[in-house]
Order: sequence, then structure tokens, then C-alpha cells
Amino acid sequence: MGAPFLEVSWDLGRLAAEDAEAACLACGAIAVTFVDADDHDTSPVLEPAPAEFRLWPAVRIQALFPPEADDSVIVRALSGALAIDPRLLHARRVADRAWEREWLRDFHAMRFGRRLWVCPHHERVDEPDAAVVRMDPGLAFGTGTHPTTALCLEWLDAHPPLDGTVVDFGCGSGILALAALRLGAASASCFDIDSQALIATRDNAAANGLSARVRLCHAAGAIPPGADLLLANILSGPLVQLALRFADIVGPAGTLVLSGLMEPQVPEVTRAYGAWFDMHPFGVRESWVCLWGRRNRRARD
Repeated sequence: MGAPFLEVSWDLGRLAAEDAEAACLACGAIAVTFVDADDHDTSPVLEPAPAEFRLWPAVRIQALFPPEADDSVIVRALSGALAIDPRLLHARRVADRAWEREWLRDFHAMRFGRRLWVCPHHERVDEPDAAVVRMDPGLAFGTGTHPTTALCLEWLDAHPPLDGTVVDFGCGSGILALAALRLGAASASCFDIDSQALIATRDNAAANGLSARVRLCHAAGAIPPGADLLLANILSGPLVQLALRFADIVGPAGTLVLSGLMEPQVPEVTRAYGAWFDMHPFGVRESWVCLWGRRNRRARD
């Protein structure tokens, strides 16, 4: 067993989770974990909704530092970066173990539709015709547990994009692009405004042996036009604003799949795309809706 790591923990309180995480990483943390500070609250935090950073009502943050890290130096650095009393920071040494596996125990393989599976690396799927995407869970990016992602995955299973070119707009973990590729797509272009999402997509594509068929787009203008399928699991406001851009990206006989909107938002989003696409609901789950549509005759003429 290796030398013990340094763990510094404190109650998040009014601090923004994103700021606290950034401060930890800037001070040299190799892992940052948010845990439930209330032992009586057993609500899990799995995948957040689009654009959501979901946590428990009372949160404790645990930052893990390398064994060589100096306790007093790290505590002083964190105290300054967070502008909190150093006495609120609890430092201790913890034994080396497989940290990246500690939080996988409750995440298992999930099937979407008939043959599409999302499976963590520590499990196997034995179905003979299974299309398997290997994906470990993360707080910031999708694994299929949120209804909006699950609906998109079920749509893909029902409509395999055989030999098609796919755009995953707002790719997050890249799960939709990778699922499309597993189901027969020729290539996938992935875009997200968050650079960390593109890093996650790159890493997940490599872990699935799909890097050669994934194109990372660091700007929306880099997305190639003429896509056979565009997938966007974002929020209703951006979906409405992006209607014209999506119409420019999708090819003359292409298809659009939109998720991340609630039932009351369906009419507005449908109207926004009506000039180019014939939109239809695919499914509803926990009031979240997935819409899909093909280029209409007016747009092709």
C-alpha cells in the first residue's frame, strides 16, 4: 500500500460548488468529491438536469491531495482561495485505495430500448447483439440517468442512424454521439460551450475505441453542415434561439432530436422549428419531453 493521501474537508455552506472545486484544483487537488453532510438524507446525486449542478441541501466537500502535499501549506492556500477561516478546514491522512472506484458501487449497466446499453467499465453486458457504450458516472456530465438523456438514447435505439453523420450539440460526456456511433453512425461531430465537456467527450471516445470517428468542435461555427442527424439535449431557451443555426446544420433530408424541455415548453419550441421541420413528441418522462422532426417539404423546396 502506498503512502497516505492528504484529505481536506469542510462544509460547503454558502460557497458556490463550482468555485470551491476550482479553488481545490488550483491548490493541487487530484480529486474533489461532494458528499451529503446530513447522514439522515440518503437522496443520491446522479446526473443533473441540463445546465444544472445539483447537490444535497447540506453538502460537505472533500479534496484529495497527493501524499507529498504539506498539510499546513494546503490548508493555508485553501483558506486564502476560499476566504474562509482555516479552522473550518479539517485535514487528515487517508490510506491509499482505488479512489476512482469508490463511487461506482451503485452505478450499473442500463438498457435503453432494445439493444443499446450504457455500462460502467467494471461491469459486462452479455446480450449477443448489444450496442454497448462504456461510461463511468460523473457529477457534471451525462450517463443516461437523467430523463432527458434517457429519452434521447431510447430514440437512437428506435432509429439507428446507420451510416449517417451526426452532430451532438451540447455534448457533455459525449454519450449521445457515442451511442449513435455504436448504433451504426459513420461519424459524430461534438460541440459544447464547456471545454471540460470536450475533454470528457475525447476521453470517453478513446475509452470506447471510437476516437477516429469523433470530431471535437471547439466553436459552433466549426460544426460541418449537412448532418443527417442533430441531437441537442440542452434547455428550451437555447433550443428556441438556435432554431435557425440548427436548420443550417441539418442536411436537406436530415433529422433533429431535441431534449431538455418541459411539457409546457413544447408549443414554443415546436413553433420555433416549424419553418424547417415537422416536429413530433417522442416521449415524456417526469414532465421532460423529447421532440424529433424531419425536414419538411417547405424547407426542401
